[in-house]
Amino acid sequence: MDIENYKTDTIRAVDAKFEAQKICFAPLIFQAVRALRELGILRKISDAGDTGLTREEAAEASGLPVYGTGVLVEMALALGVLKLRADTAGGPPGEEKFILGKIGWFLLEDDMTIVNFNFVNDVCYQGAFKLKESVQEGKPRGLSVFGEQWGTIYDALASLPPRTRESWFNFDHFYSDIAFPEALPLVFETKPRRLFDIGGNTAKWAIACCAYDQAVEVTIIDLPGQIAAAQKNAAAAGFAARISCCPGNILDTGTIFPPGADVIWMSQFLDCFSPEKIGLIMGKIRAAVSPDTDIYVLEPLRDKQRFEASSYSLRAISLYFTCMANGSSKMYSFTELNPAVEGAGFKLQSARHDLGSNNYSLLRYRKIP
Repeated sequence: MDIENYKTDTIRAVDAKFEAQKICFAPLIFQAVRALRELGILRKISDAGDTGLTREEAAEASGLPVYGTGVLVEMALALGVLKLRADTAGGPPGEEKFILGKIGWFLLEDDMTIVNFNFVNDVCYQGAFKLKESVQEGKPRGLSVFGEQWGTIYDALASLPPRTRESWFNFDHFYSDIAFPEALPLVFETKPRRLFDIGGNTAKWAIACCAYDQAVEVTIIDLPGQIAAAQKNAAAAGFAARISCCPGNILDTGTIFPPGADVIWMSQFLDCFSPEKIGLIMGKIRAAVSPDTDIYVLEPLRDKQRFEASSYSLRAISLYFTCMANGSSKMYSFTELNPAVEGAGFKLQSARHDLGSNNYSLLRYRKIP
């Protein structure tokens, strides 16, 4: 990420106006791309290869009216999702042949793009209309599209519609899971025997730990709704004897953090809380650990990304936290997260900012005696 990009404003006025129009029409454009994917139009054009398809051919292949197909492919052309076959460009509209562009390929084939797209559509899109109210009130007002009874999306997970829940978990796991193979040897360098996984969700990390080290025992600490899935998955993986669960809300005043861990693991957990809540959580952990306990925090940090697109995406994900998740947390930079942790009585021991293809940061802390 190049911070200099944020200091200068050298864009030409005509280009700035064009970018402003993209923002104006962004919701319609998103839904146009969604229709191109889900109606099969993009796939049919991709399958046609360099031959391409006319509007009429794309409509016939997809079993759709020519009119609706036409407005979608014309918008896709403006986005670069589709391109015109060179020898048909500039001819009569009925004879133009559309072929898949590079952007269209990513929308169809790239795992990260598909995960992000489905997450925004299935989890965030409707609730985003209440982003303004969420900012004003500090509460995830967009979550009401799934019911008025939920305070955070984590409370609602077990009750979300199946497609929404699937897209949420696919998104939640996709990024951090990529970093697990590189994180495991670092975490197990000291051969810990007891590892506590806070916010263990569906037990993916716990299962990976048990597969990596035959002696380790893992305790998952999470909300009751997530614990049921974790126990089921641990048993299915054959690790029921080594993976135990501790249900509870770590923010509740009556919740006491269990002692005895050699390692505390938090993957994409602290970004679910405000800096004040992070301090509260770390304070509870501090009361239960020794100065020799390693506390690992795995997070994608905005200011430690190699590519500008990654930093951009993390800023956008913060909007999800604002209107859907809890109304108070975000994707942090290192300069925001580290002081919140150290302020609770910990000292950073090491930091790796290059794990996985998505530049995850693995921060290792210890309690200040």
